[in-house]
Amino acid sequence: MSDIASRGYVHPEMLVSTDWVAEHRTDPDVRIVESNEDPLLYPSGHIPGAVQVDWTTDLNDPLRRDYLHREGFESLMSRIGVTPDTTVVFYGDKNNWWACYAFWVFQLFGHKNARVMDGGRLKWEKEGRDMTREVPQYEPTRYTAPERNDHGVRAFRDEVLSHIKSDKPLVDVRSPQEFSGELLHMPNYPQEGALRGGHIPGAKNVPWSQAVNTEDGTFKSAEELRQIYEHNQGLSPEDDVIAYCRIGERSSHTWFVLTYLLGYPKVRNYDGSWTEWGNLVNVPIEK
Repeated sequence: MSDIASRGYVHPEMLVSTDWVAEHRTDPDVRIVESNEDPLLYPSGHIPGAVQVDWTTDLNDPLRRDYLHREGFESLMSRIGVTPDTTVVFYGDKNNWWACYAFWVFQLFGHKNARVMDGGRLKWEKEGRDMTREVPQYEPTRYTAPERNDHGVRAFRDEVLSHIKSDKPLVDVRSPQEFSGELLHMPNYPQEGALRGGHIPGAKNVPWSQAVNTEDGTFKSAEELRQIYEHNQGLSPEDDVIAYCRIGERSSHTWFVLTYLLGYPKVRNYDGSWTEWGNLVNVPIEK
């Protein structure tokens, strides 16, 4: 943890190291959660004791384009053996895209006792640490959650329109080719999901990947992050910021960086992102 503590984050306690996870993975008050884009990664090998939370089947409503509600969240938490006092530590592929996404969804239900493992699956694997295919079984708990509360961390399209009118900052965390409208999704992905390409007017393009060290997936220092977001793009901790990407997963990573590592108190994730905006009738688009 000393390395994390030395990086100057406003809330360094929101990150844990791979060393910390190795020491606490059998702690009954800690639950390690793996959440990936690729659903085949977890069964192919994962941190011993870790459970899987699938972003499609576990976190999303099966019919509506929305997240699960209180009963579903309670059921999920009970199934993975979590209580309100359990420290939930997220990690995953893509330098913790989906780990941050799952972390963000958990905040809709007020589970504040949550952390992210710095470096994610990449760092754990590069360090040659133990992996297993054994799926752990935990005693189900009786988890009681409040009603889902989107306020403060989630933005909707009408709020984005108001943001544009008020000239408040929007951060588009997609690739430059998506931002320009050349692509509808990242390179080497199916170009689908939106009828139009481009970006929301006034948005600043800060690809999510700028926040991490490519060699091991760890987050850059606070000084480096301030250079990226504040010096280069003019953001300030006093700003009311909305971040977006294509479906909200990459922007949840940037939401985590701005909220916890840099301590911005007003950051929301627009999870509708480009799959919604690029299909909406009569909304402004820039290229």
